[in-house]
Amino acid sequence: MPGYQGHLLGGLFFAVMGLVGAVLLGWFVFDPLTAAGLIGFCLLGALFPDVDTDSKGQNLYYSVFAMVDLGLIIQKQYIWSAWLGLFAMLPAIGSHRGWTHTWWAMLVVPLPILLVPAAMLGFPQANIFVPYYVAFATGYFSHLLLDGEFR
Repeated sequence: MPGYQGHLLGGLFFAVMGLVGAVLLGWFVFDPLTAAGLIGFCLLGALFPDVDTDSKGQNLYYSVFAMVDLGLIIQKQYIWSAWLGLFAMLPAIGSHRGWTHTWWAMLVVPLPILLVPAAMLGFPQANIFVPYYVAFATGYFSHLLLDGEFR
């Protein structure tokens, strides 16, 4: 079982390979800012299953959440900030290597990336968030794979 650095490296590998594959298949026109965002979501997904333990990965994960939340508050995006705060608390429910280390959580945990914008903006506009869902789920998958959950 790798530590947070191993999971970040695994997530980065999957993110880069996913981006390269998406560009080669014509699914994604490369844009550096969007690519950085997708890589960031993949890295957050790679860390997520272990944020229920006191670790460096947890500290990094919640530092990112705190910065994004603060940015939303400064921009007076209180509804988005509230949603982020709610979902940031979910890993505290359950034990380590419990629900956060399951294949179904890999698919369910990132659903708010799609459902919250769909509820607030409508489904057609929420389609732009699909790549971010896929990126987070891909990072999550890399974590579970490195932890040997798919044997």
